[in-house]
Amino acid sequence: MGKLGISIYPEKSSEERILNYIDSASKYGFSRIFSCLLSVKDTKENIKRDFKKINDYAKSKGFEIILDVSPKVFSDLGISYNDLSFFKEVGADGLRLDVGFTGSEEALMTYNDQGLKIEINMSNNTHYIDTIMDFMPNKDNLIACHNFYPHRYSGLNFNHFMECTKNFTKYGLRTAAFITSQNKDTFGPWPVTDGLPTLELHRNLPIEVQAKHFIALGNINDIIISNCYPTEEELRKLGSMRKDMVTFDIEIVEGTPEVERKILLEEKHYNRGDVSDNMIRSTQSRVKYSGYEFKLFNAPEIIRKGDVIIESSEYGHYAGEVQIALRDMKNSGKSNVVARIKEEEIFILDYIKPWQKFNFNSIK
Repeated sequence: MGKLGISIYPEKSSEERILNYIDSASKYGFSRIFSCLLSVKDTKENIKRDFKKINDYAKSKGFEIILDVSPKVFSDLGISYNDLSFFKEVGADGLRLDVGFTGSEEALMTYNDQGLKIEINMSNNTHYIDTIMDFMPNKDNLIACHNFYPHRYSGLNFNHFMECTKNFTKYGLRTAAFITSQNKDTFGPWPVTDGLPTLELHRNLPIEVQAKHFIALGNINDIIISNCYPTEEELRKLGSMRKDMVTFDIEIVEGTPEVERKILLEEKHYNRGDVSDNMIRSTQSRVKYSGYEFKLFNAPEIIRKGDVIIESSEYGHYAGEVQIALRDMKNSGKSNVVARIKEEEIFILDYIKPWQKFNFNSIK
C-alpha cells in the first residue's frame, strides 16, 4: 500500500481545527491530503491566501496535497490548463480532475512546468484513461483517484469498482480511494452527510475494516479518509495496522494452549496456492511443529465461516495446520476451533487470493 490520507475543507472549518487535525494525522503516519475547490465560493486571491497557509503547514509535516477541481473551477478562477502556476502558488502538489477535458489536455498537463501531479477520476467505466494514454502523457505525473458518495445507497457497486480500477492499474498508475469515518456529526464538502465512502458496502463498516478490505484487494495504493473529523481512535487504528497485508482481528478461544497461540500470533501466514472453496490453508506451522502433540480440546460439531482452526494430532500429518473456514462445515471431530474472526471482517475472507499473506491480531 502507498499512503494514508485525510481530507480537509477550509471553507467549512476553522484554520485552528484543521491545523490540529493535520498534527494528529501526522502523528499516526498519514502523509496525504485531499482538499476540495469544487465547493469553494470565493475570490481567487482569498482562496490563494487561505489555502496557502494551511497547505504550507501541511507540507512542513510531510504531507502531499492534491486539490479537487473541474473545468468549471478553471473557468471561474481564470486558470488555463496551459498554466497551472496557481496550484503551485497555493502550495499544492497536484490537482484532481473531478471532471476531465478531452484527453489531449490532460496529457499536456502532465508536462506542466511546476511538476504537479495530475490526478484522474477513476469512477467511470469508460475509455477515458485509454484516450489520455493515446496522447502520450508523462506517466510520472499521472495518478488516479475514485470518487466518494455522500448520499446513502449511491456509492459504487463492487463489480463496477473493480472494473473501473482495472482500467487504471493496467497502466501501472498509482491509485486512491476513500473510506469514511463512523464518527457522528462528520461533514464533507456537500450538505448531505450520510458518510463519504467510495464503495457503498463500506458505508456502515468500522473505518479500519474498510481499509483492510482495500488492502486485501491489493489494487488501491492510497487510502483517504473523506469526512471530517474522525476520532483519535480511528486515526490510531489506521496508523497502527499493517499496510502490506490484511490483519484479521480474532477472539481466541479460552483455554487455547500457548503453542497454538504462538502459531496464530507470531507465525507468518499465507493462503496455499492450491486453493479450496472450503478453507484458507496456512501450512508452514505444521512443518515447524512437526512432532509436537496438538491435543484435541475444542471440536464443535459445526465449524462456521470465520472460525480459525488448528488441526489436532488426530489428523496425522495435518497436525498444526492453520485453516480459516470459508463456509459452514461439519467437523470431523478432529479439528480444534481456536479462534474466530471479528464478525465485521469475515466478508474479507472472500477476497484472499492464492499465496496472499495475512496475519492475526488478538482482541480477546
